[in-house]
Amino acid sequence: MKQRDYFFDNAKFILMVFVVFGHLLRTYIEQNEIIYTIYKVIYTFHMPGFILVSGFFAKGIYEKGYAGKLAKKLILPYLFFQIIYTVYYYYLYNKAEITFNLLDPQWALWFLISLFCWNLMLPLFAKLNRWTGLGAALGIALAAGYINEISNFLSLSRTMVFFPIFLLGYHLGKEDIRKLMTNRARIISALTFTAVFIWFYVNKDMDYKWLLGSKPYAQLEETSIFSMFKRLGLYGLSLMMVLSFFSFVPNKKYFFTNWGKQTLYVYLLHGFFIKFFKASEVHSLFTDTENFIMLAGISLILTIMLSSDFIASMAQPVIELKTTRLKQLTIKIKIYLQLFKNQLRKSIQQ
Repeated sequence: MKQRDYFFDNAKFILMVFVVFGHLLRTYIEQNEIIYTIYKVIYTFHMPGFILVSGFFAKGIYEKGYAGKLAKKLILPYLFFQIIYTVYYYYLYNKAEITFNLLDPQWALWFLISLFCWNLMLPLFAKLNRWTGLGAALGIALAAGYINEISNFLSLSRTMVFFPIFLLGYHLGKEDIRKLMTNRARIISALTFTAVFIWFYVNKDMDYKWLLGSKPYAQLEETSIFSMFKRLGLYGLSLMMVLSFFSFVPNKKYFFTNWGKQTLYVYLLHGFFIKFFKASEVHSLFTDTENFIMLAGISLILTIMLSSDFIASMAQPVIELKTTRLKQLTIKIKIYLQLFKNQLRKSIQQ
């Protein structure tokens, strides 16, 4: 039996903690320069990191039935959660009317649509020479920024902008990742994180929306030939930050490793908590910089909770259209109950 690569499970879990943390911090970026800087640093690597890992695991694109399995895994959950989040926002924000729009992804659901599209686009680009394919994908991404109509509709902007990172992940091998596992690489990575933090803190006018990949250039600045070079520079920054992050990820099994297998559950479910947090008065309790350390702890706890086998068992019928986890959980509960009864019976007899 082939041993699972713990590095990627560890990476996915840690990245998910940063995803949750980044979404919690969004409420405060206008109030605190340090928080705004941390927020931008996180956005240079957390979703690009996930996208790179997703591309790495897209090696089975030529398998029979791959597209169908992908649609079941991504499109069906997208449709379901698009409806659920629409209803949730209707009640949470006391909207006057409820409008269902399946073509305009709610909040974080863009990733499911884009991931599906990246996998469909991959065979065409994968057939090309590695650098030719990457160059073509990069050219399309840079040019897409000049098309004002490409925005959040079906996540077209993010699909184009982040596809080069997905394609790069597809071309990466395990040996490429292992080259980062050196003390020298970690020292360079630590210096990189420090330098990027300082750079963002000094350059306060750098709009975080550039890092989202969801807007055409016209919505970010006055469009010019330099707009695509700015985006090109951000590609280099994100790649450097993702590789720096990977250098710190352990490749052994730890207590949190198994939770990395269930990040999809966290990604789809954490929005209910984040949106409630922002809409309620709870967010006003976090006003000082020290309080944001607590937010980091809350992000970790929420990620652990939503990664648990119990939550995965409850959510699997909706997200994966399967009940295997629920059946396994039921069997475990029956075993524990039987053991408890046996122990109780022994205690009474004594």
